[in-house]
Amino acid sequence: MNSLAVNPKWKGRRWPLLLVIMDGVGYGKYKEGDAVRDAKMDTLNRLTAACPHTSLKAHGTAVGLPSDEDMGNSEVGHNAIGCGRVFAQGAKLVSQSIASGAMFQGKVWKTIVDRIAGKATLHCIGLFSDGNVHSNIEHLKAILEQAAKEGIQRARIHILLDGRDVGEQSALEYVRPFEAFLASINSKGFDYRIASGGGRQYITMDRYNANWGMVERGWNTHVHGIGRQFASAEEAILTYRKEKPGIIDQDVPEFVIAEQGKPIGKIEDGDAVIYFNFRGDRALEITAAFEQDNFDKFDRGKRPNVFYAGMMEYDGDLHVPANYLVNPPSIDRTVGEYLVANKVKMLAISETQKFGHVTYFYNGNRTGKFDEKLEDYIEIPSDRVPFEQRPWMKTAEITDRVLEAIESGTYQFIRLNYPNGDMVGHTGNYQAVVCGLEGMDIQLERLRSAIEKAGGIMILTADHGNADDMFEHNKKTGEVEYKAEGVPKAKTSHSLNPVPCIIYDPEYKGEYKVTLKTGLGISSLAATCIEFLGYIPPEDYDPSVLEWN
Repeated sequence: MNSLAVNPKWKGRRWPLLLVIMDGVGYGKYKEGDAVRDAKMDTLNRLTAACPHTSLKAHGTAVGLPSDEDMGNSEVGHNAIGCGRVFAQGAKLVSQSIASGAMFQGKVWKTIVDRIAGKATLHCIGLFSDGNVHSNIEHLKAILEQAAKEGIQRARIHILLDGRDVGEQSALEYVRPFEAFLASINSKGFDYRIASGGGRQYITMDRYNANWGMVERGWNTHVHGIGRQFASAEEAILTYRKEKPGIIDQDVPEFVIAEQGKPIGKIEDGDAVIYFNFRGDRALEITAAFEQDNFDKFDRGKRPNVFYAGMMEYDGDLHVPANYLVNPPSIDRTVGEYLVANKVKMLAISETQKFGHVTYFYNGNRTGKFDEKLEDYIEIPSDRVPFEQRPWMKTAEITDRVLEAIESGTYQFIRLNYPNGDMVGHTGNYQAVVCGLEGMDIQLERLRSAIEKAGGIMILTADHGNADDMFEHNKKTGEVEYKAEGVPKAKTSHSLNPVPCIIYDPEYKGEYKVTLKTGLGISSLAATCIEFLGYIPPEDYDPSVLEWN
């Protein structure tokens, strides 16, 4: 990797440069349901009023997704922030591969067909919605249609209810049409059925080793058919909603579809399993349960001998899973690589829920460091309780460690992620979101004071919106939608709103204009950081927000 050229216009600062990613904090479109606006965030508001600032696009084509109707997410967001360019991302890559037929011409798909056609069962496990953040139900349908074309007689689908990237109680809007879709396939002599399921925050989709109990519940449900039995997925959902009023889809307990007391879709020796999520963070743990011989996270019981494939490669360095249907984007020449070549000492820090984002995703889906001597990573263990019960999360502990790092004078560049706006935002609990944001704002003031004392620069930004759009709004009128009891319908998904870019530079020396560029995306943060470290960004990086004098 070639080093970066020095920027002759840069007059230097005392260190460090601090990049603060306020996960899920955007500029809201509506007054109602904008927790960012409603929260008492004196520090953020004061810095916005006094400092150079602009807004950045953080969704859709600006982060490599198929269209501007697609909400951004933390993975593609950190990819963009860390690599300075826009790469075609998961949903788009998978859709392109299906449209071109490349997915079904590849070695992995052909192996699945050869292994099970007319002999065994194809199992598909994944997030059951069109949220386009972790998965898309249209990809699942394309797989099943192709499976039928190629003579796979029996398929079982294990559905993970969303309620997070889509409406909080929208599960039946997907289950009912999907049952009709399966019926159309089965009318031709096939046996394709939903076999098990549960909420994404209750089974299977844990990440960053936060709660392996979720994965164990999912394993027992999907593989062994252990769980409360129902005649159909619709019956399960309606029953749980009756028994647990107000329960949202992501929290629905596990269910198993059975006939005469026997599960219809246990995973057996000789079967094939496709995990159809394209995003990696919530795919790695269930993948390990299927693939690893020396596995110690829970007792798997009899581990079936299956051919397991992911939709994509979830970890490019560790090459996990061993088999996958679509190649992920090849991201190279990230900010981290360039700064290491220039001997810049760096720190990345967050709590467990977002630790992988400021490391793995920021570094272009790369596990590990570019240079052990120049990079330090700190992970603060997240609480294992529902986020609405601890909405401040680990902001104080993260800040404690960052202040120590600033005072040490060791680092030129520090990046951190505060997860509150996103993780608490996904709960739909408005009061908790406001509380979490206000807790974060207290920490922003601590950072501001430390940066002022150190003579560094702080950039406040986000990877996507969420807390800024907490109520469902009518798409035509913009009015808030209400439940029958007169309570606003909670929105638990990300927003399509832009995010802040606020520059706090207490020792400003006039090198750049205080009016920042507009119309850019969060990929421009990479070049901005490089310029604030005194270098000229690579020519093919998206432009910095800075206009130089």
